[in-house]
Amino acid sequence: MAAASWYHRDISRVVAEELLAKAGRDGCFLVRDSESVSGAYALCLLFQRHVHTYRILPDDEGLLSVQTIQGIQAKCFRTLPDLIGAYQQPNNGLVTPLLYPVHRPRQAADEDSDGEDGRGSGHTASTVPAGGAGVGAWLSAPVAGRTHISQQLHQRLQEQVHSSPASDFMGFMAEYLNHHLQLDLEALRHGHPQLRHLSTALVTACRALHRRIDFTLAGLETLARVFDPPMSPRSPAREQGLLTSDPDLELLLNKISTVNHLLSSLEKKVLKSLQETVSRHNLALPSVAAAPPPAAKPLAVQSFEVKVGKSQRATLTVDVESGTVAITKRGSGSPEETIPQDKILQLIKYQSVQSKVRLVYDREPQRNLSRDFIFPNARKREAFCQLLQLMKIQHSNLDEPDLISVYVGTWNMGSTPPPRSIASWLTSRGLGRTQDETTACIPHDIYVIGTQENSLGDREWVEFLRASLKTLMAIDYRVVALQCLWSIKIVVLVKPEHERRISHVHTSSVKTGIANTLGNKGAVGVSFLFNGTSLGFVNCHLASGSEKTHRRNQNYSDILRSLVLGDKRLSAFDLTLRFTHLFWFGDLNYRLDMDVQDILAHVTKKEFEALLAVDQLNLEREKNKVFLRFSEGDISFPPTYRYERGSRDTYMWQKFKPTGMRINVPSWCDRILWKSHPETHVVCNSYGCTDDIVTSDHSPVFATFEVGVTSQFVPKKAPGSGPEPLACIEWESIEVIVKTTSRTKCYIEFHSYCLEEAQRSGENTSQSCDIPGFLKLGWSTKHLPVLNPILPDLEYLGDQHLLLSIKGVESCESFGECCIAMRSMIGSMAQQFETFLFHRGEETGSIRGWMKVRVPKDRRSTRERLYEWISFEEEDAKPAADAPTCPKPPLQPLRSRPRSLPEPAADYTNPAYFIFEGVP
Repeated sequence: MAAASWYHRDISRVVAEELLAKAGRDGCFLVRDSESVSGAYALCLLFQRHVHTYRILPDDEGLLSVQTIQGIQAKCFRTLPDLIGAYQQPNNGLVTPLLYPVHRPRQAADEDSDGEDGRGSGHTASTVPAGGAGVGAWLSAPVAGRTHISQQLHQRLQEQVHSSPASDFMGFMAEYLNHHLQLDLEALRHGHPQLRHLSTALVTACRALHRRIDFTLAGLETLARVFDPPMSPRSPAREQGLLTSDPDLELLLNKISTVNHLLSSLEKKVLKSLQETVSRHNLALPSVAAAPPPAAKPLAVQSFEVKVGKSQRATLTVDVESGTVAITKRGSGSPEETIPQDKILQLIKYQSVQSKVRLVYDREPQRNLSRDFIFPNARKREAFCQLLQLMKIQHSNLDEPDLISVYVGTWNMGSTPPPRSIASWLTSRGLGRTQDETTACIPHDIYVIGTQENSLGDREWVEFLRASLKTLMAIDYRVVALQCLWSIKIVVLVKPEHERRISHVHTSSVKTGIANTLGNKGAVGVSFLFNGTSLGFVNCHLASGSEKTHRRNQNYSDILRSLVLGDKRLSAFDLTLRFTHLFWFGDLNYRLDMDVQDILAHVTKKEFEALLAVDQLNLEREKNKVFLRFSEGDISFPPTYRYERGSRDTYMWQKFKPTGMRINVPSWCDRILWKSHPETHVVCNSYGCTDDIVTSDHSPVFATFEVGVTSQFVPKKAPGSGPEPLACIEWESIEVIVKTTSRTKCYIEFHSYCLEEAQRSGENTSQSCDIPGFLKLGWSTKHLPVLNPILPDLEYLGDQHLLLSIKGVESCESFGECCIAMRSMIGSMAQQFETFLFHRGEETGSIRGWMKVRVPKDRRSTRERLYEWISFEEEDAKPAADAPTCPKPPLQPLRSRPRSLPEPAADYTNPAYFIFEGVP
């Protein structure tokens, strides 16, 4: 096979079907990696406008065969090219022979704008797996084919040369590709895998590196000997290594290892030597004993000037510690009324007037009263609401919290150490939607700090963050996790009292640098359970350059597919569906598509809406390319990149490189987004950037969140001697539309933490493909399972979610997944649900149906959550005369879209509209 271009590696099912549809001829085929079985492949074949997918499975000996129905003998092949060759003949059991291979799309090399990164879009030319032999197709190729391989590799090298400063090194590699690659291929073909000529080329290319390491190593050893005991001899082996005239790769690696060891041990050696000197000479040193940790700072009483009615002025005084709110009219020396926190029933925020709030409280005798207050601005209103929320939490009698505060920060540090103080960043002060001074120093429950181009050591950075928070908050935060990928780091810190509530901590990283093997770009992630709530955090650094939008989208897709986080039982689900709340942030590097002078003019006038309309991230989200159904706070701060270091007054949009001047337009590269399960509580209270941290060309960005959490549920009713009543999840029907040209039968898998194990339905009972490119499937109640949660209590079930996956019967691969909240489905009558299907970051279809969750009568008690007493209302809404009922969290809209973008018209190429617009 000439480079086996029909093998497309790990492309998704949707992409494979699109490529076959473009080819358009019966007998077109390609091979991709299987999504359901590791080490297996999927053969995709087009016939009569439909794609047929066959699984290619390896046996215990590594032989490959196309999966057949039971009782039919499978044909086994040693290599994938051998299997494909056999099935190009007729009468082999496929719907049609394999006639026309669909080639991988050729894409030019895509270098990073900083000259760091030279990978294509992720589907570069690759060797074909052959049983266990990774180079089987190369070795089976004729000499002409191998010559073509050499030319192809040389061409790819040439594409990198103009952006690489290592021209001498590239010259050595070009010599190898032109003259010696063939010799190594021949040796490999005859069973000699040493690649002797490549080794020689690398040794020659690395001679300068030997000399630099020798120079550095000699200096480090000299410094180390200063602090060695007097009789410590110099290692003769090192002297011999320094004098060798013919260095090899093994020696080079040994030298690098020695440098690494010296650097890591030098600090300890110096410290030990100085301590011995102090002890030997009885020297007195200034006391460096750590001061006792400061006591937690009590919250000061805060006062707010407000307007009551049309013109009357008053002061609201909030005392969190005593749990009271006092109302004092202007000119009065004493409060008109003091309201205890347990008498406050509801706080209503008006959306039409961002500075207005209504307080509903209980006044004797048996009468509720509501009063409206108008604050000077929206920030003051939010500060008042946060203090009341904190007061409720502190004075509640709950053993476990309903609500926590989460801080998320991202900063590209520009390979420069941070300033001594990062207080403005950690307290959300600066530009944009920031914290009011009355609440800025209220400590958050969880701090998640993501950095890029961070040159500090891991331990040094963590201790710097902990010391900064201890100075600001008088709390010794504990480390939940630290995950690093080169200079990309994520740190999770938590209050000491929450440490026992954290479990199932997972960390992961993904490289998206050159050929997905370098970590200069990529992502790090952390996930864990906070009591019963799953939280995920992803910090990433995507490809830079204004013209690299497609590359950034591909980076996002690679990270989404490859990060290993969350419950392993949910590994088949889209990463964005595995967590109750997922926060994704970092230097996303999306730019503004506008002339730099126009951008500067808009920034000067603070006309951010015009810039957000040409923001690449907003545009790609609008096209459903990335971050489907994620949310982002309103951006009311200037672009955070690219500033002149040492100042925030000037954007340095010109960047001079060896290849010429490059323009980096001011852009919102640094972003924080989130995605949550439906009918959960999450509120973004701040989103902005600092204006006083100037060591990098990026400004640090922060966001703070109010997050509803659940705890391990303990039934209030003790189990009796008889059988326990069961709750039931019953389905009346389910209808699905998926974007596919396949006609396979499907089944549905049901996953939930409230189920003992995953359940599955029978095959779909109805099927049609009247609309080209879409498959419509239906299940009746007889083919859908009745699900029995492990606990029947209403309070428990109201917090649960179901994850559904639509899978093909033959391939067991997912056509899409979704999440359904059980809270709205509880009752004796069936309720309708409808939502989108996702797979690997793509929208793949839609699902709707009717279901109900039946709860036993004696298990229907529930309680108000601490976050449910705050609600949102329009100006003309009037509260009920009696105590207001506890509102449910608002349903999330079907799409989370940037507010600056107009609503699109219905798009009938989107499968969801066939359901939601009533098209049969």
